[in-house]
Amino acid sequence: MYRLVPRVVHAFVLIAALLPAAAGFAHADPVPVVGALADSPTLSLADLGSYPDIALYGQQGTQLLTFPVPAGMTPVSLNVTAELPVYVGVGTLTVVQDNREISRVDLPTTGRTPVVVPLDGVQVFGNAVTVLLRGYLLPIEGYCLDPTNPLRLTGISVTFAGAELPPRTVADFLPPVLRKLTIYVGANPSQTESDAVVKLADAIVAQYGKQYPAVEVAQLGNDAVPAPGMSGPFERHIVVSEGPDTGVSLVGTAGPSPEAPAGVPALLIAGPAGALANQVRLLTSNVARLALASKAVAGPLSTVAVLPGNTTTIRELGQPGVNATALQPQVGITLDQTRMGRSVRGVRVHLIGSYTPLPSVVAGQLVAAIGGETLATWPAQADGTVDRWIDVPDRLLQRATTLNLAVNMSGDTGKCGEFQPITLTIDGATVVESALAEPPVPVGFQSMPQSMMPRVQIGIGSSAFADTVRAVAIVAGLQRMSTLPFDTVVMPLQQALDSPNPGILIAADGWNQPDIDLPVSAPSEGTTTIDTVDGAGKPTTLTLEPQLGFGSLQVAFDGGRSLLVATSNGAAGQLDTLLRWLDADLDRWTALNGVAVVAAPGHDPVIVSGPDSASESTPSDGSRPEMKVWAVAALVALVAVGATVAFVRSRRRGSDG
Repeated sequence: MYRLVPRVVHAFVLIAALLPAAAGFAHADPVPVVGALADSPTLSLADLGSYPDIALYGQQGTQLLTFPVPAGMTPVSLNVTAELPVYVGVGTLTVVQDNREISRVDLPTTGRTPVVVPLDGVQVFGNAVTVLLRGYLLPIEGYCLDPTNPLRLTGISVTFAGAELPPRTVADFLPPVLRKLTIYVGANPSQTESDAVVKLADAIVAQYGKQYPAVEVAQLGNDAVPAPGMSGPFERHIVVSEGPDTGVSLVGTAGPSPEAPAGVPALLIAGPAGALANQVRLLTSNVARLALASKAVAGPLSTVAVLPGNTTTIRELGQPGVNATALQPQVGITLDQTRMGRSVRGVRVHLIGSYTPLPSVVAGQLVAAIGGETLATWPAQADGTVDRWIDVPDRLLQRATTLNLAVNMSGDTGKCGEFQPITLTIDGATVVESALAEPPVPVGFQSMPQSMMPRVQIGIGSSAFADTVRAVAIVAGLQRMSTLPFDTVVMPLQQALDSPNPGILIAADGWNQPDIDLPVSAPSEGTTTIDTVDGAGKPTTLTLEPQLGFGSLQVAFDGGRSLLVATSNGAAGQLDTLLRWLDADLDRWTALNGVAVVAAPGHDPVIVSGPDSASESTPSDGSRPEMKVWAVAALVALVAVGATVAFVRSRRRGSDG
């Protein structure tokens, strides 16, 4: 216990000493602005956690739009780029809230044109605004609107008036809009602190969802990083420290008054080994709204996830029902394995719903498909009832798979299809059956994180701070791909290796576990020699010269458990480069579609493809030599490109000289 006391004292002393210097420090990048409202901050819908583009189909298309509003700020305008379909003579966009028309704007009918839609009088409820966007389109006389070509609103952003108010209590520390979180911890964190840091990062990423805030880990007492004091707009600083003083508390002042804020104070999360995790959970729990003081102490908080079983409904999977109205409507049912909380196979969907009965002058059929591959077709029924079981082949399953259902018809629908649109509805009671997949379906990165849920073990080595940073980067990337939060627990690497449970293993300096076969492996010293098999499946080796140092993330299935291994062949810096590369683009994690991703100097990381998922759908002993064929090809490509880059650079230096 004596060791723990200085940690909290050090945290408080350091924050108090550095607050004056940090008060004027702003981390945020300059906030983009629009037109005449250049003095007001503007945030894109992507920054606000929504998809930045909206499509309004038909002559009168509508869509609800909800976005968060930071405390102390008021929405001023909605900024869009409007692109109208062809043959439109008149276009109008209206914004409605609670049956009140907030604004009405005429849309230019040619080209892509920026449009500013005023939001004067819009009301904020619970730090958010919900409005209905309605597009009116009138075609040129003698022409028809193409039902498949919508009014597109792209690059949508919101301009605000005012400034973000700093929090006065623990309850309002986390803002509605968060762009960056910096977590401060000691240079040599204890296992309890590492566990708390990873839990905090995961909880923040899960809570903010599609806002995708940046999450960084920084050392306390390191002059190379900003002080853990006042942060800039839409940013937060949190200090995690193990010690006897339990609680979550604001540290520092927030300015003389709400009208003249000096910045956002830091938050200190402290506690002994048995309580620190609960203090972290408080921040994103339902209990946090009651923390109406500058300090709060949380009791035990449960993290047990309630996951669907073998039989569930699309309502329980987050879709209360889906519907579409068009001449040939189509709906999509998302089968998200992260929401199921496990890797599944043998998926069957019992479609329950209805559609507008077709008139006798047209013929119709229903088509169920995935990714353009038709699974089933059947004639349209006179009563418009949908009651059909659809089997989803394992080979088509991905982390998230969309089952599409469409009503196709042919016949005389009148001029511009004016006789009637068809409404297709699939009820939320639609049943989804599945079974646990061991090994996962599909294999590789597409099986992550669902094959490790709901509790993810993370094994770290002796470099506690560096491995904590790596763990945060990996967990944040996995959580951004999941629709459900998962729990994490940090433990020593050997304990995670000995555990029968799935998890993340961080061995940054090298992999020395011959019992767990990885798709890509090579010694850390001497000539790089890879043991593999040839095209006929016979053992062989590949020797690469010069010696190649690489970092990698690799997926393995060992002893009935899924593992994600972060390692290198003695090139830990290359592993860190790989994690930074993945974090730099939100799409890179979701694009991973093989069994490994390898980063070597002088070239972008290379994804190592695995065998077809169909060949992996049966249990095995975890040894998969066929994977290494693909690994060899990837490494050969890395060496070839690296050599080419080196040659080009040497020629350039020679010509410059």
